[in-house]
Amino acid sequence: MLGHDDWATSQRLARCTSLSEADLNRELDIGHRTPRETLDDRIYVIDFWTGWMTDRPVEHDRSTQPYDRSLDALVDRYERFQPAFADLARGLRDAQRLDETFIDHYGVRQSLGATILQLVHHNAQHRGEVRHMLERLGVAELWDFDPQEWEHATGRV
Repeated sequence: MLGHDDWATSQRLARCTSLSEADLNRELDIGHRTPRETLDDRIYVIDFWTGWMTDRPVEHDRSTQPYDRSLDALVDRYERFQPAFADLARGLRDAQRLDETFIDHYGVRQSLGATILQLVHHNAQHRGEVRHMLERLGVAELWDFDPQEWEHATGRV
């Protein structure tokens, strides 16, 4: 799941490079309203939940701190946050710690395993929303980037 999640998101980000600044900010009736906001949320939560699961502060507070939200900066953050999340998830799996819990930002006890699954599902939802946005903005050759496409594209089958 983690390998597919990373590949599919990287593919979706690559398709966004053809968008103009105006298109990245175009208001649509899905996701977080614009491709930029939807991508930003999708990337931010990786660091957010990795931080909560490892008891370290997140890099920035998306709701209160200004930061670079250019596509290049989003890709840079994704390329830093995703490997840390994947390493954590695989390490927790290997150590058989997925049933352990932590207290989240609302003071609610969460299991590590369910939080990892929630994040992967959240990512898939936003990838689908971005795909829809890209279609509406005229970006051609959009694949679903589903697990079977991942297997074939990466030579796993």
